[in-house]
Amino acid sequence: MHMPDDKSYDVVVIGGGVTGSSGACFIASDSAFSGSVAVIECEPSYENSPSARATGGFRQQFSTPENVDIGLFGAHFVKHVGEYLRVGDEVPDLGYKEQGYLLLATPETLPIMTSNNKVQRAQGADTHMHTPAELASRFSWLNTEGLGGGCLGHSNEGWLDPYALLQAYRKKARSLGVTYVHDEVVGLETSASGVERVVLRDGTALNCGVVINAAGARGLRSIAALVDLALPIESRKRTTFVFECQDEVTAAPLTITPEGCAFRPEGRGFLVNLAPPEDNDPDTQDVDIDYSTFEDTIWPLLAHRVPAFEAIKLHSAYCCHYDVNLLDGNLIIDRHPEFGNFLFAGGFSGHGLQQSPAVGRALSELVVHGEYRSLDLSRFGYQRIASGNGVFERNCF
Repeated sequence: MHMPDDKSYDVVVIGGGVTGSSGACFIASDSAFSGSVAVIECEPSYENSPSARATGGFRQQFSTPENVDIGLFGAHFVKHVGEYLRVGDEVPDLGYKEQGYLLLATPETLPIMTSNNKVQRAQGADTHMHTPAELASRFSWLNTEGLGGGCLGHSNEGWLDPYALLQAYRKKARSLGVTYVHDEVVGLETSASGVERVVLRDGTALNCGVVINAAGARGLRSIAALVDLALPIESRKRTTFVFECQDEVTAAPLTITPEGCAFRPEGRGFLVNLAPPEDNDPDTQDVDIDYSTFEDTIWPLLAHRVPAFEAIKLHSAYCCHYDVNLLDGNLIIDRHPEFGNFLFAGGFSGHGLQQSPAVGRALSELVVHGEYRSLDLSRFGYQRIASGNGVFERNCF
């Protein structure tokens, strides 16, 4: 390891969102690491980043064992955040609400959900299948018409304040000596041995030992292209609507209807979002809000499933941009096939915030120890991208 100066770092992380900042935290806190870390962030306001604008959910309801394990570590992380992100005597308040996830199924999709639940429970997740009658008894506000059942997380699932988590990562990283640089990466200088320098828009060239591409929807694909690595990543806009309800809807989990409409409580109101149909979901960075989507599509779905939502008042709306993996919607994490000191993690497709604790830890293990030690994520490596053999989630949003 070389001594840090203003133009040389052992590790340069491109992207200061939750993935990059988590990775920087875990690297800098590893007792086997004694080097320097810089995080390059081109948009430190995070205005339209899911790191600040996501719905903040943490769950284990997936069909892939590795995703379930990622979710279990995420739950442990947020419930024991003081062990990881304490700075001095200050433990960050993430606003974590352990109120569960409720995924609803039609009779047609119920067998897949039941099969997924077996995978979850085999990994140790506290998720349970419930009949429509059981759901109606537990949640009196829920209309179970047309449902075959649902899967509910009884513990270790819920949501938190995304921006609080992001700022906690950043504060912890800085306390460990990580340098944050407000700039944009425009070039990578390479040799036969790997990436040697990271070039910034202001003309600065940073010497580096390792580079981590965690640039998200804004730059993951374009940064990878600088070293001739093709990633099937597109930026997709997701809009969240904030509304208030006149009637009381108590103890609601983060609920996802069979149509993919996801809502959860937020203070005295609710958040809701729904991914647009594939033929109207372009690769974009625009931030325009289409309010007709709420009036024409989302509200009718809400009112059908929760009759109390027939009388609601739309309060506001905002959007962010997900780094969507077009192959299979799952994380891509690996080293460059030729440049061993170029690592990348992204393509979360909306799961980046909840997966950031495990992925940050995984990146740290690759950098510091050269291998996965806590959780083997090799199934999410680049080889599946190159071969086109995706790891597909079943009946999960």
